[in-house]
Amino acid sequence: MTLNALPNALRYQSGFGNEFASEAVPGALPHGQNSPQRAPHELYTELLSGTAFTAPRADNRRTWLYRRQPSAVIGGYDPYAQPFWTSGAAGGVVCPPDPLRWKPFDIPDEPLDFVDGMRTLAANGDADAQTGMATHVYLANRSMTGKALVNADGEMLLVPQQGRLVLTTELGILELAPGEVALVPRGMALSVALPDGPSRGYVCENYGAHFRLPELGPIGSNGLANARDFRVPTAAYDQAAAFSPGYDIVKKYGGRLWVARQAHSPFNVVAWHGNLVPCKYDTAHFMTIGSISFDHPDPSIFTVLTAPSDTPGTANCDFVIFPPRWLVAENTFRPPWFHRNLMSEFMGLVHGQYDAKAEGFQPGGASLHNGMVPHGPDAESYRKASTAELAPHKLEHTLAFMFESRYRFVPTAFALQSGSLDTAYAGCWHGLHDNFKDTAA
Repeated sequence: MTLNALPNALRYQSGFGNEFASEAVPGALPHGQNSPQRAPHELYTELLSGTAFTAPRADNRRTWLYRRQPSAVIGGYDPYAQPFWTSGAAGGVVCPPDPLRWKPFDIPDEPLDFVDGMRTLAANGDADAQTGMATHVYLANRSMTGKALVNADGEMLLVPQQGRLVLTTELGILELAPGEVALVPRGMALSVALPDGPSRGYVCENYGAHFRLPELGPIGSNGLANARDFRVPTAAYDQAAAFSPGYDIVKKYGGRLWVARQAHSPFNVVAWHGNLVPCKYDTAHFMTIGSISFDHPDPSIFTVLTAPSDTPGTANCDFVIFPPRWLVAENTFRPPWFHRNLMSEFMGLVHGQYDAKAEGFQPGGASLHNGMVPHGPDAESYRKASTAELAPHKLEHTLAFMFESRYRFVPTAFALQSGSLDTAYAGCWHGLHDNFKDTAA
């Protein structure tokens, strides 16, 4: 596609959850009202709502679009074959309460774009009930051409692991590299290009309430992910008036994929304003907080974004990162402790090594520990951490992350049969022997 105003295409606005405005053509935004009788430059006015009209003001999300043709100009939908992208707990299979780990997922040789290369690993909840989430990997080797994805089931959090992504959205363009993440709102058209060729990464599909920054409580007004470090695109529209043979719109709707063809590009928004926007965030800007005395704090201090549920403090989904940081706690076992949690944890590794798993957990792989499934550092990591000299130490060249949910993840058939499943994973704890010494005996 050829977008206008290319010098502006990768210029970003700053903020998270606030009001934004952008126009690719001067004067395209109306002033003083949202829907004039005739919009400037003979554009069509369209509202994209991310919440109910009557949602509280602080939670309300919507954006006004001024576009060359409305999104209603489209043909009928037909089923789109993609059996590996499933939805909710119903898309999974019965699985025992075992800890699960996957080796890096291979990118297939067959031509696959972002949509066709999506592979659901585990999910919970129900997209129609707007609860729960799914975790996927994308394994792609070609750009989306003449094709866009509209996910009506949930917003998508993209975590690239191999290769950059260029995300064209209705509001403009985001360029995304490993170490950065992007959030694309529910219902917004998206096309993904692969400037580096074969690419791999992770996706959180959030069916529930939209992601927001976590409350900071006694941390104060600054820390963790600061709103000013999020980047929002500026308006850029497709110059072509029509496409031959047309533009395929793939819509995820009710847990299934559908496709319709239209003559024009969906990326025809000349101007927009609102707070329902795609954005990206560089995890290098995350201000980590940790213990400067003793004990390993709860991993919630590494939360970048949270999507709440109806129970306060118990998230539908949290997005947590484990970036480079200093470890200085005294008389402390510094890696994460052995634990069993109410929350269920899906983890991925972008690069480097995770401090609780010295071996086996590799970039491009994943692990899953559902609620009340015991887990913790492997035997070798435990041995090293329990005998190490406790000098200040910096964890460098690493980035792990976690999608955490109050609901149990149900793995898919692909996850359990893909060949990437590490069937020997539980053996990493077999070297943890009974070392108890009864000194009172």
